[in-house]
This record gives sequence, C-alpha cells and structure tokens, in this order.
Amino acid sequence: MPKTETNRAVDGRTAVSKNWAVASREFTRKLSEANERQTTTARLSRSSRSQTLAQRETGIVWDATQVDFSLLTASKVARVRARFRSALPEYIWDAAALEGNPYTLPEVQTLLEGITVSGHRLEDQDQILALNDAYNEMDRIVEGGDFTLDKLTSDRIHGIVAVHEAIESGHFRGEGEVGGGGLVGLGELGQYHASDPGKRGQTLLDENARLLAFLNELHDPREQAIVYFCAATRRQFYFDGNKRTARIMMTGLLLSHGFDAISISARRRLEFNEKLREMFDTGNATSLMRFIVDCRPPA
Repeated sequence: MPKTETNRAVDGRTAVSKNWAVASREFTRKLSEANERQTTTARLSRSSRSQTLAQRETGIVWDATQVDFSLLTASKVARVRARFRSALPEYIWDAAALEGNPYTLPEVQTLLEGITVSGHRLEDQDQILALNDAYNEMDRIVEGGDFTLDKLTSDRIHGIVAVHEAIESGHFRGEGEVGGGGLVGLGELGQYHASDPGKRGQTLLDENARLLAFLNELHDPREQAIVYFCAATRRQFYFDGNKRTARIMMTGLLLSHGFDAISISARRRLEFNEKLREMFDTGNATSLMRFIVDCRPPA
C-alpha cells in the first residue's frame, strides 16, 4: 500500500530518533572512555608522585596493592607473645643461619638451655646468645606496652644483637669515633653503597627521622613493620647487624599490635637473598615484602 505524506513524515521522525539515539550512545561511550583515561592518568600521576615521595623519605619503593597484608591476621597480644616465645629457638636459629652461622636447630636449643655445644667457634656461640638476649629484650618492651619504632629502641636492640660483631654497636654509623661503612656486596651486580653517615652521623639521623615520619602516615601496623624492615635494611644505619636489628624491630611492632611474629626461615635462605639483592639493586621492595608475608606462621 503506498505511503501517505503522514506515514513518510512519521518514518522520517523515527529514523532521526534512531540516529540520535545511536549518536547519543556513541557520545556517552566516548565520554566514558575519556573520563576513564583521565582517571587512569591521574591515578598513575598520583602513584608516581607517591613512589617518588616514598623513595625520597624511605629509600625504597613498593606497590602496596601487590602485597596482601591482610594475610597477617590479628589476635590478642598475650596470645601472639606466647606463640613467639614457644618458637623462640627456631626464630634465633633462622636469624643466625641466614647470617651463615653453622649451628643446627637442636644445637641452638641445647645452647639456650645453658649447655655448651662443642665443635663451634666462640663467635658463632656469641651470635646465638646475643640474638637470644635481643629477642628477649624486645619481648620485655612489648610486655610493658612500650614498644615503639624509634631510634632509641633500635639502638637498644642493636647494642645487644651486634655487641660482638659491629665496629661500634648501639648507635648509627658516624655517631661514634668511626665513619664510613654502608657497603653491601651484590655478587655480579657489583656493590650497593648506602649514604655516607655525614658529620656525627647527621645524614643517617635525617634519613631515619624521615623514614619514621613517613611510617607514621601509614595506618596499617603490618605495612609499617614490613616497610621498616626493608627500609632500615637498605639504609644500613649500622656497621653490622642491620638485618637482625630491623627484623627484631619488625617483630616487636607486629607483636605489640597483636600480629604473629614473622621468621624468615633459614630453609628459604636462597630465595631471601635473591629478594634482598633485588631490593638493594633497584630500591623496589615489593617482591621482598610479598616474600616476608609468605613467611608468616600458620594461623
């Protein structure tokens, strides 16, 4: 049947309406894509600024979205302290073995019971006993509710854990009579040079103050603890015993907030050293942080 003028007009309006609807949807899609690109660009820009700030203030960078801190679950402080104390000989063995100490776990347990183990150097025995004293001192501070991530506590722990090894224990490089230090061998990657301590250690004192101020802006004590371990290890505040001191400080903060202590197993020494080397070389601690979370004890 032939179309009337009215029908043709209706068809025209329908076509225009359809074309407008298509155009409107296309406009909405393009606008959404533009907004998404703008949001992504802004997010990347913020992330870049955040990473730059972290690098300047802590000496490391990390992607917190790639580290599942929620895997570290909270409990009561008394409970996590009890679990820590029951496993203390293994924590000490792990820490010593990661430093190349040849004591076995049964030998560590025997030595901590007050029985001398023959066949070892006095230096190796002293390192075990110093770790025991330092861990116990940290636990006493946690028990008293006074544990804080600060230089005073770190120096206190370092003065115990490295008393037999460091050139000067209990204070940062450069604060005493000796300067220099801060050199870490990375095998085929060469060497990592931490900051020169500056006059009376002032450079390191400033770096530590900026690190602690940055950590205060983080609201998750799990992230604070692990970031501290990584950053303090890379800053090399002390002549020796940096990893041990930073690990005990990390443990103290976790325990004081009701989270289980994390021991980096001696059985994963190779993996730990690879993650450490990556952090020292690039400044990116994300892989090391994921590894530390993966070392958490069973729930």
